[in-house]
Amino acid sequence: MRLCLRRREFIAGLGGAAAWPLAVNAQQTKPTIGWLTDALPPRDVIDAFRRGLAEIGFLEGRDVTVEYHTTDGHSERLSPLLADLVLRRVAVILAATTASAVAAKAATRTIPVVFEMGGDPVELGLVASLNRPGGNLTGVVNLGAEIAAKRLELLHKLVPAGESIAMLVGPTDPYTQAETTNVQSAARTLGLRMLLFNATTESEIAAAFATLVERGAGAVLLTAHLQLVPRYDQIISLAVRNALPTMFYRGSAVREGGLSSYGPVINENYRLAGAYTGRILKGEKPGDLPVQLATRFEFIINLRTASAIRLEIPPLLLALADEVIE
Repeated sequence: MRLCLRRREFIAGLGGAAAWPLAVNAQQTKPTIGWLTDALPPRDVIDAFRRGLAEIGFLEGRDVTVEYHTTDGHSERLSPLLADLVLRRVAVILAATTASAVAAKAATRTIPVVFEMGGDPVELGLVASLNRPGGNLTGVVNLGAEIAAKRLELLHKLVPAGESIAMLVGPTDPYTQAETTNVQSAARTLGLRMLLFNATTESEIAAAFATLVERGAGAVLLTAHLQLVPRYDQIISLAVRNALPTMFYRGSAVREGGLSSYGPVINENYRLAGAYTGRILKGEKPGDLPVQLATRFEFIINLRTASAIRLEIPPLLLALADEVIE
């Protein structure tokens, strides 16, 4: 039995594909794209990927099949999932986390892999260079780890009196380690004390909030880890209940009631990943497609939430915000 939380197929049958380059034509079976991640991607992310595919001429269902596989936070499932995708020789693997990209690199040297990740692909040995990746991997780097310090700085400006900041992190992986290291370095510069909590399940998050409130945390910073996304509602509810300012990585969290966010426009990254996937299906080699770096970032503030937790937002920060929700 495949270790797959949810798999959605939009055409009957599975499309087989050999090693890249792959040219798609009318005589071939529709290719299969295997999407591998920690948690089921939000609808807007899926739609953005579809837009990228469509730009190159591929429509999900009509021209390609996309399977959505998730480890549901269990890293030990990565290897079996990848072994299954490799055995069936899917056309492209979309690795939506740093950990899945690293695992895909170890699992296959022939099937193209397009990643959307926060780690440094050169440092991790996934590509030879950003401009000329070589091998079978390329994709988009969201620079989440690099901007982690900026997110902490903005949160500190929102809550200048807070001396302790709680940080919710996901399971340890190369990306989480880099993000945490950058935040801790920035905290030392700012004279802040960081309280780290490895919490992703409902019970872990509830326990983390109970502890961070008891220890006097002045605000909560969330890492970019995908396993936190399904828990946004719970985190937002607990933060508002305890009048705690929050800084998220994804703008969608602020539109749902979080206080603030700073990060790349994730949907744009997945549109680019979709376009790269389409170009590979057209016959281009991953190793010839330069790794793209996120270039669009957004700072969002929710004034309704600020009012609910009785926090006054400095006018300068409101002026800096790309979007203010009133």
